[in-house]
Amino acid sequence: MFTLKVDQEIELQLFQLHHSEELFQLVDRNRYHLRRWLPWVDTMSSPVQYHSIIPMWLKQFADNNGFNTGIRYHGKLVGAAGFHQVDWNNKQTSMGYYLAAGYEGKGIMTRTVQALVNHAFLDLQLNRVEIRCGVRNMKSRAIPERLGFAQEGIIRDGEFLYDHYHDLAVYSMLAREWGN
Repeated sequence: MFTLKVDQEIELQLFQLHHSEELFQLVDRNRYHLRRWLPWVDTMSSPVQYHSIIPMWLKQFADNNGFNTGIRYHGKLVGAAGFHQVDWNNKQTSMGYYLAAGYEGKGIMTRTVQALVNHAFLDLQLNRVEIRCGVRNMKSRAIPERLGFAQEGIIRDGEFLYDHYHDLAVYSMLAREWGN
């Protein structure tokens, strides 16, 4: 099983079927917090739904086309992060992440994203990593900004959230710019 040790407090662990209940509970306990920015939260109503989703994530990993990992802080599942897909022709990927409300402000996501970018550039030999965040999601936007990503622009009405569109800020980092 793929794991990535971020530091003494944080480890990223590829989701497996036995994580279904734990992952559902994380989303369910943070439903209001997460649904402000993630369009899929309301559709997750049972841990059983992950029984079809997790095998797709595992196939994605096996196909070397991205992955979805749980963020474990002192062993506890507190969020998720990973690469959506990998465009091997252009050596680039996009990244997504979310964190439980009670764990914000501890540097967990900044350290996680930094480790994933290191993995993208050093291990996978990619050239570009992109992050898209809701324009009004200042906590999420602070991560790429803190790590020196360039803001490339705004995708107007870039994502539909339940009953409205919202704009997305697009950030990128190139391998030659990454100094961490």
